[in-house]
Amino acid sequence: MTTQTRTKRLFTIIRESLNGEEQDYTQGSIRRAVFLLAIPMILELSLESVFAVVDMFFVSKLGENAIATVGLTESVITIVYSLAIGLSTAATAIVARRIGEKNPEAAAHAGAQSIIIALIATVVLSGIGLIFADEILGLMGASEIVVREGAIFTRIMLGGSLVIIMLFLINGIFRGAGDAAMAMKSLWIASIINIILCPIFINFWGLKGAAIATVIGRSAGVLYQCYHLFYGKGALRFKREQFRFNNKIIKSLINIGWPATFQFIVASGSWVILAKLVAETGGTTASAGYQIAIRNVVFFILPAWGLSNAAATLVGQNLGANQIKRAEESVMLTAKYNAIFMGFVTVLFTCFAEPIIRIFSQDAEVVGYGAEALRIIGAGYIFYGIGMVMTQALNGAGDTKTPTIINVVCFWLFQIPMAWILAKELDWKSTGAFVAIPVAETLIALIAFYFFKRGRWKEIKV
Repeated sequence: MTTQTRTKRLFTIIRESLNGEEQDYTQGSIRRAVFLLAIPMILELSLESVFAVVDMFFVSKLGENAIATVGLTESVITIVYSLAIGLSTAATAIVARRIGEKNPEAAAHAGAQSIIIALIATVVLSGIGLIFADEILGLMGASEIVVREGAIFTRIMLGGSLVIIMLFLINGIFRGAGDAAMAMKSLWIASIINIILCPIFINFWGLKGAAIATVIGRSAGVLYQCYHLFYGKGALRFKREQFRFNNKIIKSLINIGWPATFQFIVASGSWVILAKLVAETGGTTASAGYQIAIRNVVFFILPAWGLSNAAATLVGQNLGANQIKRAEESVMLTAKYNAIFMGFVTVLFTCFAEPIIRIFSQDAEVVGYGAEALRIIGAGYIFYGIGMVMTQALNGAGDTKTPTIINVVCFWLFQIPMAWILAKELDWKSTGAFVAIPVAETLIALIAFYFFKRGRWKEIKV
């Protein structure tokens, strides 16, 4: 095959993936299927990661207290993300399985029932955020001035939990159906509006403006999603009667969703404790440097997460079509691509940590902490990539309990105690918390790979 032919074929695949043309991912080339799903999924989360960095860029101009507020709030909001991702995981697994069985009506019904669960859950989360914003920041180790200046940001962000959960959940429904392009477009709309409004609103209202811009952007993305769920021309078409409470589907979603939710709560809870540990042992300066580093870590992890989501969809649809060998081959190929990508990121963080952090802050101490965090955390990136694919493959099969157990062991029983001992007992301070991250993530990758190869996920019924 000539170079010209390869290039032409590549552009054809890219065009098809971005157009959202209906595909059968249970037949044909596995490599082509991976690329058709992965391209929009990577682009979907890439723009989200761009917003995370752009947001920090503008917020950083408000000073280290603002940086610390955003970082600590985001650490708490990861619990909301956990519920969103947990529900999304359950919806993706069931919708993908029904699509693989060639039953789009049942897939849409499952998606509608997952939205009912989300609406009920967000009432509690939003209420807690609106009432206890000050106390939440205080529990995170924020100083009095950070609590005083940042509580309004935390209150608005947590009060907008509904749009966070709906944005993630509905995109999970689209991904399960194989419509990755629609998921990409909705998150792009949300992120682009955020990027446009963020500097404008910060100029008028400071940190409060950043929160308002984020909620408006996400709300626009959710409205776009809902329009296409009810009036679009994709594989799924929601109908009013599908929102009648269905005990069987709700039970199935909860059985898959609660371990997935707890799985991410375990992971996000660990990140919350690490953020608190850094703030306690290094102060506001270390916390600011760490939060800038984490935004850059997320910038490169989200595209890799997008590639991992492709594995989840391929596993679910191929299990539904009883193509078990094809499901396994899809995961191994996706893991290979993710490891290659993350290897490049490791080199980037090792060689250019300080210039990257200096984009966001010129404070020498903040840059020092941020660059150290970036180099240490980046050392385990290849394992992050492999681990993400393996855990998402298990989740896509509906086996959400195994990754949950892995997370409990590796995060709560290993990472947190290790970080505490290194930071406080051995007096490594914030460096100890940094070191615990790649060590724990490497352990997760190795254990997840072991359980994937054991193959019990092939027998899961959803």
